[in-house]
Amino acid sequence: MKKIAIISPSVRKGRKSHRVALWFRRYLEENSLAMAEIIDLAEYAFPLFDERLKMQENPLPEALELAGKIRSADGVIIVTPEYNGGYPASLKNVIDLLTDEWRRKPVAISTVSDGPFGGTQVITSLQFTLWKTGAWTVPAMFPVPRVDEAFDGEGLPADPEAMGKRAARFTGELIRCIGAQSLMND
Repeated sequence: MKKIAIISPSVRKGRKSHRVALWFRRYLEENSLAMAEIIDLAEYAFPLFDERLKMQENPLPEALELAGKIRSADGVIIVTPEYNGGYPASLKNVIDLLTDEWRRKPVAISTVSDGPFGGTQVITSLQFTLWKTGAWTVPAMFPVPRVDEAFDGEGLPADPEAMGKRAARFTGELIRCIGAQSLMND
């Protein structure tokens, strides 16, 4: 079975994007699509890094743990809020920290906002940053507008059927990209 890491980068109190990360984990596992693990950056509380992990003399154990989780995942889903048209500094910090771990890794992007556009303004900048690391960004996107209305605090969707249809396309594309990537590595 595929292994997918779900990065939840918001470290804000009262964050809402984490609801979507919770739901993706549940969706992947309940539909037997993949084993899923949430990497909650709020639990790591990393300092700003001044060097890539592989160049650090004494890396934090948590940084090594994170690198191992990304390296061992077949693919990654990033569930990011949009902050003023960009993504959280915590996410940029982690992307820049790792190098080899991102190379050729299939990464799917879900964006979240309180407004009507679902965080779509952040997609281009995040794709570009991931592209520069060598990650393979999946063409399918999963914007979630009005997250308060779309998901409750436990990560349950207001409209499970509609959300399930969207998620099937999104996760299906990620799983296809994982399959293509594994063929390229053989």
